Amino acid sequence: MGLNHAEDDHRSSSSTKTRNCIGSELQSAQPDRVLENVLENVLHFLTSRRDRNAASLVCKSWWRAEAQTRSDLFIGNCYAVSPHRATARFSRLRSVAIKGKPRFADFDLMPLNWGAHFTPWANAFAKAYPWLEKVHLKRMSITDHDLSLLADSFPNFKELVLVCCESFGTSGLAAVASKCRLLRVLDLVESVVEVADDDEVDWISCFPESQTHLESLVFDCVECAINFEALERLVARSPCLKRLRLNRYVPMSQLYRLMHRAPHLTHLGTGSFGLSESVAVGDQEPDYASAFGACKSLVCLSGFREIWADYLPAIHPVCANLTSLNFSYADINATQLKSVICHCHKLQTFWGLDSIGDEGLEAVAATCKDLRELRVFPVNTREETNGPVSEVGFVAISQGCRKLQSILFFCQRMTNAAVIAMSKNCPDLVVFRLCIIGRYRPDPETQKPMDEGFGAIVKNCKKLTRLAVSGLLTDQAFRYIGMYGKLVRTLSVAFAGDTDMGLKYVLEGCPNLQKLEIRDSPFGDAALRSGLHHFYNMRFIWMSSCKLTLQACQEVARTLPHMVLEVINSEEGKVDDMEILYMYRSLDGPRDDAPKVVTILH
Repeated sequence: MGLNHAEDDHRSSSSTKTRNCIGSELQSAQPDRVLENVLENVLHFLTSRRDRNAASLVCKSWWRAEAQTRSDLFIGNCYAVSPHRATARFSRLRSVAIKGKPRFADFDLMPLNWGAHFTPWANAFAKAYPWLEKVHLKRMSITDHDLSLLADSFPNFKELVLVCCESFGTSGLAAVASKCRLLRVLDLVESVVEVADDDEVDWISCFPESQTHLESLVFDCVECAINFEALERLVARSPCLKRLRLNRYVPMSQLYRLMHRAPHLTHLGTGSFGLSESVAVGDQEPDYASAFGACKSLVCLSGFREIWADYLPAIHPVCANLTSLNFSYADINATQLKSVICHCHKLQTFWGLDSIGDEGLEAVAATCKDLRELRVFPVNTREETNGPVSEVGFVAISQGCRKLQSILFFCQRMTNAAVIAMSKNCPDLVVFRLCIIGRYRPDPETQKPMDEGFGAIVKNCKKLTRLAVSGLLTDQAFRYIGMYGKLVRTLSVAFAGDTDMGLKYVLEGCPNLQKLEIRDSPFGDAALRSGLHHFYNMRFIWMSSCKLTLQACQEVARTLPHMVLEVINSEEGKVDDMEILYMYRSLDGPRDDAPKVVTILH
């Protein structure tokens, strides 16, 4: 009997302990769940992807909460993570942006069939995110089938932006136009749209006949004629349309009609800006100035393909309100530019060709005191020519545009004194890209290297995050970059450099370096090995026409197994040659779609 009482007491005690244990676990789990709920509500207000990435590294619960609340995903390299991994982690995405090929692909330095295919991503998104609304792609290969899949899979799809993309044609655009009834943005920027006479589709006519939700339509890169009557009707039934950029097949007379249909535009790409064949000989041309004058909201103007300078006065009525003017397709001279730029006092962004000369740059500097971004592109890239822009216009810009934050400047000559002046006059520069056309060109006044000029930029411009260097440079220039370029995230080096020590200075001194692009420079194996401690923190390293050996690259591949090292050659079977090394980090290892001209090192 006593034994029975003891057993009963034991069972009672055991039961009590079990209940207490379960209760304790429930009490412990409940606050954790409450904490995660609170955290999720807080994370909804966190929009910066860098802040979100940092939050996800705090602990596992933060990692889960951040994944559950993320609606926008940016992937800087399509091979850094697999579609499966991305969709498994993030279950509630509504917007995705993916980059494919590295930037040097724009200079024909990469085989056309290299990769960056969107197809596996499209298939994964179609299954995982039926509510997806936005897709932004850059330097990706996207097919008509991919576009059709997007159109069929996402009933709420609203935004498609394709920048420097390829492999698609008008039939894919037609699928998007006809099936995405809520489409707000369709932007094709510097993309290659494949056009074949037997396969061309009138995609403009495929938009719904009812009122559309279009806010932005950009197709200036499409190299084929479009159905203008359909475009005119589309613009008329798109009351929310704010951005419209036309291709060169839309002449001035048709632009005139479109502007009357959409006087509410804020961004306009003019298409062709030359003589209109549709105006009969002897007929009076439309009053283009009145059409521009009616567009009271216009703040951004671009296009001007096949420009006829006599038409430039037509844009005078809108110049006073412009904040952005893109003349990068307009081969005009200084006098023609001055007739326009003198009215543009609010301008913050100006892109142009070097045909405007130093005199044109001086006019910009005299008028555009609020300028934040300047890009000057070359008409002629031959090294032996004397370019029309020089240190004279460069200095004028630095003196007149003290709020400048970003500059891309192509020229055939530049002096240290001019670059030093820029560093002192424009200390808020975030982006500085000086491209001196020609190999290893020194300061033409002193015949000295350009070390001190670039050194002044990284020393005086404390906010600098992107830097492109060129000209004759010694290790001293790279030493300056390592010493002072603590915020530099992207460094581009072309036809410059001295010894391996220069790159070592950079890799050991720039803790925030994410992207390193080098072409036609003397850096070799020792330079590559000096970055072993930092490569895992970088998005990619590109080295073409340098002095690397296969043996050194294989050593790096063995030392850093989570880095993918691709050797890219122009011909198959040339494994021992090192034309291009493209190295990037990946969570999922080497890709399985590499063409035969690509050798992946292990």
